[in-house]
Amino acid sequence: MSTRITAVDVHDVRFPTAAAGDGSDAINRGDYSASYVELRTDDGPTGAGFTFTNGRGNEITCAAIEALAHHVRGRTVAEIAAEPVAFWRSLTADVQLRWLGPEKGVIHMAAGALVNAVWDLRAKLAGKPMWRYLAELSTDELVANIDFHHITDALTPDEAAGILDKGLVGAADRLAVLEQDGFPSYTTSVGWLGYPDDKVRALTREAYAQGWRAMKMKVGGPPADDLRRARIIRAEIGPDALLMMDANQVWDVDEAITNMTALAEVDPYWIEEPTHADDILGHARIARAVTASTDGRCRVATGEVAANRVIFKQLLQAEAIGVMQIDACRVAGVNEVLAEILLAAKFGVPVCPHAGGVGLCEYVQHLAIFDYLRVGTSLDGRMVEYVDHLHEHFVDPVRTRGGRYLLPTAPGYSATMRPESIARFRFPDGPVWR
Repeated sequence: MSTRITAVDVHDVRFPTAAAGDGSDAINRGDYSASYVELRTDDGPTGAGFTFTNGRGNEITCAAIEALAHHVRGRTVAEIAAEPVAFWRSLTADVQLRWLGPEKGVIHMAAGALVNAVWDLRAKLAGKPMWRYLAELSTDELVANIDFHHITDALTPDEAAGILDKGLVGAADRLAVLEQDGFPSYTTSVGWLGYPDDKVRALTREAYAQGWRAMKMKVGGPPADDLRRARIIRAEIGPDALLMMDANQVWDVDEAITNMTALAEVDPYWIEEPTHADDILGHARIARAVTASTDGRCRVATGEVAANRVIFKQLLQAEAIGVMQIDACRVAGVNEVLAEILLAAKFGVPVCPHAGGVGLCEYVQHLAIFDYLRVGTSLDGRMVEYVDHLHEHFVDPVRTRGGRYLLPTAPGYSATMRPESIARFRFPDGPVWR
């Protein structure tokens, strides 16, 4: 892996999703966008990575990537792989830019775009899809890629190694299960908040016919509207399918408890982001209340905008969540996600990755598969989110069958966008935005 990164190209790519209400929830009405990075090399493939944004502001994340790019440009893949934590910290702890976080927000997301592009390049050079590349790394190599700083009170390197070593047992059998059946999933495409009732009903009926048995709806509008829409979906999917809810942080703590007490009528499987993403103690209080009001049938889920591994550590330590939702590019890339997956395993909380957006499904399928093969080792309570938008813009798009993800086979992290899509949707000069 003497391949050297010679150039870092950054593209502001935006898709006009707001007009149709795709992705709409209690807070967001966005144009799904990506700050897209290409790492060009002297004698190898191009590494692709991105971070997801919601439209306006994508130019800020692109600028942050440019500001960090000098930490990547000119380095060889071998140098990076030999000292992965030092490389990771060069981005996340830049002695001047870290002040703008630290380890959160635009700077951290920009670091993640570059880190993910490096991992894509590593997997492509190895000729393996990312999930396989990670799963076949030795325990020592995986542990060496994790920055344990600020989390050793919850997870030590020795504990992480023990979890990963245990995950080697039966990994081949678990892979055979995925090769035959695929990875469990749920769809969010049926229940965006901006969709009228008839569209929700039709989409739910269609998804059920396609094999989906777990579906998520957005809540956080007027409580009566939330309950009416929930009743529509429950009536279509029957009593045995799972119905999840997502409030996208719009409620106060007491409001979340009150609203979920009413929504318990439709037997929700989880309530996602019921309050502010940084409110660890608020989530813990909601979790206790929801558990009591549903006899333990509903749990709290969050994590898609959790800023870093330290926030996840606290959510787990406080028993604030029953489902951990990692995001592939909100935090600083694969290295930090590895820490989060191992933290979840230590605390016995299932990981159900957040996806949707643009390219997030492509990313997180690899992480969920790796988790099952080497860390969590169970499919109980595990699902990957699926949204049926924008996959056509990727060279290696996700594939599903009967409500399950099929294993990616192409080398890399499935992050490479089609050149024609970049050209068409590049902001502000692409033809779609002129």
